[in-house]
Amino acid sequence: MTEPEPLLRSVLFVPAANGRALEKSRTLAADAVIFDLEDSAAEAEKHAARERLRAHLLECPPGGAFRVVRINPLDTPEGTEDLLMARAAKVDAVLLPKVETPRRLSEADDALAEMDAPPTLRLWAMVETPKGVRHAADIAETRLRHRLGALVVGPNDLVAAADLQLSPGRPELLPWLGPVLVAGKAAGVPVLDGVWSDLGDTAGFEAECRQARRFGFAGKTLIHPAQIAAAEAAFSPDAEEIARAERLVAAFADPAHARRGVIRHEGRMVERLHLHAAEHLLARAARIRERTHP
Repeated sequence: MTEPEPLLRSVLFVPAANGRALEKSRTLAADAVIFDLEDSAAEAEKHAARERLRAHLLECPPGGAFRVVRINPLDTPEGTEDLLMARAAKVDAVLLPKVETPRRLSEADDALAEMDAPPTLRLWAMVETPKGVRHAADIAETRLRHRLGALVVGPNDLVAAADLQLSPGRPELLPWLGPVLVAGKAAGVPVLDGVWSDLGDTAGFEAECRQARRFGFAGKTLIHPAQIAAAEAAFSPDAEEIARAERLVAAFADPAHARRGVIRHEGRMVERLHLHAAEHLLARAARIRERTHP
């Protein structure tokens, strides 16, 4: 039986160089946690951060949040050591930074195979450079032994690399987000929106979460535990959506509509593609209820 994809509404970055943050992560209810060994650890901190994370992961058995480690680039000595540690600690996924071509994924996949990593260990890819956006489709379609579990957009890096000046609603960023979303949807790979850095602007964060869901993102990466609840609310069907989906499913189940491809429902014409979407929403809502009330 195939294991269901993890919920990825709230994906919290936790700096491995920060012992207090690691300890706090034990108590958090995010869907996934990315333990970061790359950007959040200065060069002089990287070895100590890796050893601190190793101890933390071995003390905390699997279960609860989906566990991901963002490693340093594999073409650096730190990256290789990071990968060895992540495999030994039995994490759920390894996040590769600045993936620009399928080759980066293939190299990590080959390295994990040499380490005899289980096939359930997934690779995630950061898409955070113009070249990565240009090759997003190739990256998403890469054939791997260890399945590609998510594409993670890095908007701050993209803004800097493309010299963008964002206005409210970030319309200037949409041409950069679109190719990654299309690539993920075509390949069946979840795409995660980037972080919101202004911790003082709660309303702006909530609005961007709602926008991200409308765009088709699976969830949002976060930089602070205070953002978890709002992200999960935005990426979860609300009561009205669930009720609307239940009515649509019931309408198609009516014997009068047996074998019909299109029916009139609540004043509009709906097709079976709308039925499939409603069933998908209800299945997602059931998984969220199961996680919230196991």
